[in-house]
Amino acid sequence: METKMTDRVKQILSWYASDNPGTLTNLARLLMHGRLGGTGKLVILPVDQGFEHGPARSFAPNPDGYDPRYHFQLAIEAGCNAYAAPLGFLEAGAAEFAGQVPLILKLNNSDSLSKLGGAPISAVTASVEDAVRLGCVAIGYTIYPASDARNEQLENLRELTLEAKAHGLAVVVWSYPRGSGVSKEGETAVDIAAYAAHMAAQMGAHVIKVKPPKELVEHPEAKKVYEKYNIPVKTLSERVRHVVQSAFNGRRIVIFSGGEAKGTEELLKEIQAIKDGGAFGSIMGRNAFQRPKAEFCLRSLADCDHMYPAPQPGLERVWSQLGHLARGQDQASTRLRRSPLFRAVPAFFPCHPRRAGFIRIYLLNRGTCALRPARDRICRRPAAGPRKNRTCASIPR
Repeated sequence: METKMTDRVKQILSWYASDNPGTLTNLARLLMHGRLGGTGKLVILPVDQGFEHGPARSFAPNPDGYDPRYHFQLAIEAGCNAYAAPLGFLEAGAAEFAGQVPLILKLNNSDSLSKLGGAPISAVTASVEDAVRLGCVAIGYTIYPASDARNEQLENLRELTLEAKAHGLAVVVWSYPRGSGVSKEGETAVDIAAYAAHMAAQMGAHVIKVKPPKELVEHPEAKKVYEKYNIPVKTLSERVRHVVQSAFNGRRIVIFSGGEAKGTEELLKEIQAIKDGGAFGSIMGRNAFQRPKAEFCLRSLADCDHMYPAPQPGLERVWSQLGHLARGQDQASTRLRRSPLFRAVPAFFPCHPRRAGFIRIYLLNRGTCALRPARDRICRRPAAGPRKNRTCASIPR
């Protein structure tokens, strides 16, 4: 079904006026897809961790993740704006899931088998032609500001960006400070994160991915400026706002990574702070595919709930898919019904307990329930017939 482009998406596209119509169209596809489509916000699923950290460390917590097709399904069912992965994973499912979710091909990757010390650099493992062949909307590329090999990375990115835009593709840059130029703790310092976002914007990136910054100013010269002009960095939302400002005063799309796997409460607290800081969204890897599919879908709904209290286009479709999971007979559905997750649904919606109650009912009885806010009850009745034929059963608390 055709979806009308929103004013917010039109505004964001106007920030990239130098790009050709093909690139703008693919950027619009990215912004208009999924449950947050049209809002100007993004939730992207990246799965390059198998390459970066090894298969067991990445997928053993949830063995379904060994199958490349699982991640396509996860991105689709959770209503993500896009799915990003290296060449092999995308080739394994691009044809089967063609047109169902926008794809981002990660053109370079590193591994943990060799340590490069002060000169970390990722190898180029795919091409722009591969991205076009697979029907991708964008390419992805990682740079390591502060690496002794940063000049080579920036030169590679310049050439790949030029080629991608010539083919009508958008460019997503992972900008992760790393190397001899910063300390380990300084990799996520607020001044370094802001610098990394600015560098990616200067290189022509449409979407910039950085890590959530910590309350630390790494460089002594930068610290003098932060203190002199009293730049607020006390809270995460203030630091996020500063990083977004550093990317052309908020006129470039800046999203924040989820990092290492976290507990639900910690994750939602971080998402709320990122949203309050004016970020454009999240890109979640291990915090998504290392969880059971049903749990990530619920967390994904919670993301939407925190960003926008009112229902958004596409949310009903996600609820429908969650209902299908709850009623199914496969292992994932059984795990959803029997695990503490179902009873823990309110934890995903701390500000909306009534909505949490609705979802608990909805999960068990999609399409046959009349939702009552007063009690957690399932009310079943035939499609047609008198109300007296309706029977009710309580949901265990």
